[in-house]
Order: sequence, then structure tokens, then C-alpha cells
Amino acid sequence: MQRVGGSLLSSERYGRNAVARQSITGNGLDVLIKEIGSKLSKIRVASAGAFLLLILSCGDGGGVGDICGCQPNEPDSKDYRHAAKHVPLPPETPQEVDVNTVLGWPQTPDPPNDGPRTGRELQMFHIANAFAQFVWLFHGDCDVHIEISNDPSKNSPRMIVETPVDAEYCSSRQALQNALKQHGVVITTGFQELSHPIPVEVVGLAFHDFHHKRGSGFVATVWELHPALVRIVP
Repeated sequence: MQRVGGSLLSSERYGRNAVARQSITGNGLDVLIKEIGSKLSKIRVASAGAFLLLILSCGDGGGVGDICGCQPNEPDSKDYRHAAKHVPLPPETPQEVDVNTVLGWPQTPDPPNDGPRTGRELQMFHIANAFAQFVWLFHGDCDVHIEISNDPSKNSPRMIVETPVDAEYCSSRQALQNALKQHGVVITTGFQELSHPIPVEVVGLAFHDFHHKRGSGFVATVWELHPALVRIVP
């Protein structure tokens, strides 16, 4: 990319233009000045356009540095059932399930936006074997979203598990971020389909989200584990 400023034009080219301007008078000088001005304007426009593309490419897809220091860019009031999701995990023995079991749970009408946890949502579950297929950090609430499937097939139906930004989940988020880096995966604020499914285990509270388009087209249920702890299986 050419830069606007001292190094925009080479000294050799600038020297030739300067000589030309000194040796031309009248209308010829005006024409040359306009021609140079037009070229500079085009370069400025091109540079500005490239800079804008650079900003856009680094925005939603930028890697997350301090994963515990993420600041939500939306108020809690815009987050569906915010109070119900942002809770600590209870100190109880979780029930063993797999992804296919969760996919089979009945999907009832959406709970109210301020609805408390009820029924299955009060229970802890452990998924010992699953495969991470898709990951992203939603900047609205800073939760880490991971789509998991029961087997490594890229076409298998998936569910979502989420680790909140709340302080009690910081160490888990950091461990997950570091473990994914070992697999060449950097958590970003953009959708990221993993080229190779990664074995994981998950523990968390069941949560009934509302019906809407989320993540990839393979998500097959509104049921999540949220909040949840996700560990990469060696």
C-alpha cells in the first residue's frame, strides 16, 4: 500500500515532477498541477479504503486478549433471562448425560424474559464425551459459546454450552483459551467453525434458551448447559 505523506512518492519521481513544474508556465503548469492533484486524491481514497477494510477485518474476528476482562457492549436488560444465566454452579453431584440425550429433551414454549430457573434448569449435568465443533465469544454479554456434538462428524446435530464472563468462571475461561491455542484455535468475537472437532467434557446447569437463530445451522435444540465449564480432553 502507498502511504500519503513524506514517503508517498519516491524522491526520484518527486524530483522529476519538481523539474517539470519549474520548466512549464501558463496553462501547461495549471494542467500539470491538476493532474498531480488528481493522482494524489485517488491515492488518498485508495489508502482510506484499504484502511477501512483493515479495521473491519480486525473487528468482529479479532482474537480475544484478556478473556476475563471482556466488557459487554450491551446492557444486561437486552440479555434474555440474564439473572437466570449468570449464577454460580451449585455444589452438587451432576447427572451423567450425553449430547444426544439433551437433543431429545422436549423444547417447550419460551420462558418469560425475566423467568427464573425451574424444573430441569435447577439440575446439574455432566457430559463426559463430546466434540467441540464451533466457538465464538459474543461481545454482547462476553459469554464464550461452544457448539458440541455427540460424535466428531461435521454434519451431526449440536447443542450450545456457554461459559459466562462472571468472575467465578475466569480460571475456567483462561484454561479453555489456552487449551484451544494448543490446537491452533484462537477464541475471537467472530463465528469460528473448527476445522477439526476437539474432544471435550462439560459440566453445567441446564438452561432453556429462546427460539432464535444461533451460531451454525447445526444447532438442533434450545436446551443448553449454561453456565458451564468446558475442558479439552487430552
